[in-house]
Amino acid sequence: MPIHARARRTLLLTAATAMALTAQPAAAQDTTEAGGFFQMLGRIILGTGTAKVAIDTPQAVSVVEQEDIDRAQPLSVGDLFKGVPGVQAAGASARMLGQAFNIRGIGNTEQAASEERIKVVVDGAPKFFEQYRMGSFFGDPELFKRVEVLRGPASSTLYGSGTIGGVVSFTTKDASDFLTADENNAVRLKAGYGSNGDSSRLGLIWAARRGNAEFLTALNSSRGGQMKDGAGNALQGTEHEAMSGLVKGKFNFGDDGDQSVTLSFSRTDSDLDDTAVAQTGGAAMAGFGTADVHTIDDTATLTWHHGFADNPLLDLTVQLSYTDTSVEKRNFSFGFMCGPGTLQVLCDSDFAYETTTLKVENTAELSAGNWDNFVTFGVQMSEQKRVATSSLGALGFHPEGTDRKTGVYVQGEFTWNDRLTIMPGLRADFGQSTPSAASVAAGASAEDDTAVSPKLSVLYEINDQWGVFGTWARTERMPTLDELYSYDADETPSLNLNKEEAETVELGFTFKRENLLSDGDSLQLKATAFHNDLTNLIARDSTAGTPYYRNVAAAKIWGAELEAAYDAERWFGSLAWSHVKSKDTSTGLTLADTPAENVALTLGAKLPEHNLVLGWRGYYFDGITTSSATTSAGAYDTHDIFVTWTPDSGVLAGMDVNFAVENVFDQSYRNNLSLDAAPGRNAKLSISKAFTW
Repeated sequence: MPIHARARRTLLLTAATAMALTAQPAAAQDTTEAGGFFQMLGRIILGTGTAKVAIDTPQAVSVVEQEDIDRAQPLSVGDLFKGVPGVQAAGASARMLGQAFNIRGIGNTEQAASEERIKVVVDGAPKFFEQYRMGSFFGDPELFKRVEVLRGPASSTLYGSGTIGGVVSFTTKDASDFLTADENNAVRLKAGYGSNGDSSRLGLIWAARRGNAEFLTALNSSRGGQMKDGAGNALQGTEHEAMSGLVKGKFNFGDDGDQSVTLSFSRTDSDLDDTAVAQTGGAAMAGFGTADVHTIDDTATLTWHHGFADNPLLDLTVQLSYTDTSVEKRNFSFGFMCGPGTLQVLCDSDFAYETTTLKVENTAELSAGNWDNFVTFGVQMSEQKRVATSSLGALGFHPEGTDRKTGVYVQGEFTWNDRLTIMPGLRADFGQSTPSAASVAAGASAEDDTAVSPKLSVLYEINDQWGVFGTWARTERMPTLDELYSYDADETPSLNLNKEEAETVELGFTFKRENLLSDGDSLQLKATAFHNDLTNLIARDSTAGTPYYRNVAAAKIWGAELEAAYDAERWFGSLAWSHVKSKDTSTGLTLADTPAENVALTLGAKLPEHNLVLGWRGYYFDGITTSSATTSAGAYDTHDIFVTWTPDSGVLAGMDVNFAVENVFDQSYRNNLSLDAAPGRNAKLSISKAFTW
């Protein structure tokens, strides 16, 4: 690392730690009252069991709220996680169909089934997509009001065995987000523009309340031209055109209104002509040429919740969900090379993952004395169908099949005297994989397997300011359809694969202090160290005459994260630091998916008399050398500025204006997990206006 970069990082970390350590005791206040809009650690986390404030959750968690999304004005999912420690996009730097998630060094776009180690859900519906040189999630960020990131395998209890990296949970908008208690109708218009690529976005939302029912309809369109990197070079294939929509309704009924039924359907439709076949980017783009790529991402959920107001033992949620992510490729520029075997990748083709899930979950309250006790138990059944075919028939390297799973789980949350929180959990998943007829002809057969995931998390608040927490978690990941049944002329299906296993230990501390420098301000800090032992990792084996995939030697991933935030009436600041290290125990090399050490620092001012928020954010990334030259890169730093104006009176009331300039100094750089250079300077402007009655 260059000396100046090391000095900057050391200064930032030292400043944040010193602020916490020199703070004097003060009377305790409720975290959510003291914290403000920019106090991310004071936000409520919904995905770990019962709702908890982030800083009081014995797990590394972060949440991105609607205001953060509006300020970021994201065109791709990667834009959502700037400033969130331990998570970022991998693959394409800006291509909307070429990004996947990476959490603590788990996840990329080039390795089959990599994203199975990270669970992705939308409104509770599990989603999964895997295709070589394509991204894994295509939902329009404009549909969502909230994104939770739960890091580490402790999330396996509620989300499924094999959650080695963690969980990314999206929540779509609700009608109640746009209506107050005195309003029954709302219409919001939104328009946005980005200078790099001359992109534009339009959106319309209608929300209504009728008695005990509420409804929302949203429609968005987005298009843009070719973007450029900081050196002025064109980023091939970054042109885009997409439509998205959301229809959602909720009806409350029953005694004390303790029952509700929610029906939601969302779709993102991206239609790209003459775009890069290799959406993940990199040097492979030239070798695959271009094609017309059409993707449709659907999510439908039907949820019934019964709170049983008079019975603390019952708080029941039943959800039926269906997701379908499909990719259609036509008109290949290298289509004349279409042929059997691996050349089928250049043939007209269709790919899809259809997942139907039924989940039944109940939370029982068993509080007594100084103990607040909750036990959550449930069952989750799913069927995932993988569709893949070309103009020449079945694709051996992308086999079709069906994956069925049944999971049963239980998690306890026991809190003593608001000081000690103990969260044990246990989950067992029973899976059955069934190959297609083409795979059976190549030697594949049905496979049954079981994965078990136990955990124990503990948080102890030493006093009103300091807390310590720790987690031990173990999880197993069953092989996917791709890993079991892929084949070609030289390699057979991999029917003797062992489950991947991960065992993780996390230790950390929290600090929170109110009235530090002025009345009503707050400082919060959460630091986490983790160590992850991975065994039986599944990797591609290109040796002729062997199974397509094999288990390889063990690996270790370890590191630390720091998240700190200060919020006051007129000032705010935040710091996110992440350092991940890894080692392949057989070679001693750093794993290819390891992200570079990085720091994100935000400083800003609030001018309430003018309804203005102004801020700056700097990103500092160290250089890193991994086992792959593709994911090795040098150090860099970039800077963004942003302004938000929300007038609250006169004809402009209900208007939101967000202006930002990303990469202000037009820096030319490449993140080590991106396969191509990052976009250069980009000025963004979005204006929305709500009308309510």
